[in-house]
Amino acid sequence: MIRAENVSRIYQMGKVTIKALDGVSLRVEKGQFVAIIGPSGSGKSTLMDIIGCLDTPTSGSYYFNDRSVASLDSDDLARVRNQEIGFVFQTFNLLPRATTLHNVQLPLLYASIRASLRKKKAVEALESVGLGERMTHLPSEMSGGERQRVAIARALVNNPSIILADEPTGNLDTKTGQEIMKIFGRLNEEGHTIILVTHEKGVASWAQRLIYLRDGRIEREE
Repeated sequence: MIRAENVSRIYQMGKVTIKALDGVSLRVEKGQFVAIIGPSGSGKSTLMDIIGCLDTPTSGSYYFNDRSVASLDSDDLARVRNQEIGFVFQTFNLLPRATTLHNVQLPLLYASIRASLRKKKAVEALESVGLGERMTHLPSEMSGGERQRVAIARALVNNPSIILADEPTGNLDTKTGQEIMKIFGRLNEEGHTIILVTHEKGVASWAQRLIYLRDGRIEREE
């Protein structure tokens, strides 16, 4: 499903060259739950951006569902990001003036799905994360854990090939973070492929496979 071959990513900041990734190679198969773990500056968010087709390698090759991402044009990349990848972010990234139901429908709106089907799919996604009674609420009327569950529902609504979660418990207390990780665990048991980025070993322990990054390289796997 996911294949990176000798991927490097270099950023030029004025006269300073920063090598965020340095020859990373990995494979992720369908149905796996993988955690990418490492300290700040290890390259894990850069790797997540490349996996999620939000960024491209400076060198090396990246394949998503057996397609070389370098061969995709901007329209193809937009479709992959919208329809094949579900994103969950630390900061939730919800529209503050939109209801829960509308926030979850957004990926379907961008995919030009008709209104009645958008609502049906969004309702099902919210019910799957236990928020069937909160569909008309605004993000400001919900707790951090509830907002993250909305974000998970939004990631699920297009039935994506893969769910990418970047520090999904970073803004939550320990108890709420555990509740969110239980949802990810259940989703994986249901067959969803999940790649999680975190710096917390307790969060990473929910995954079946741990990839440790340091200084832009894979240090080891467990």
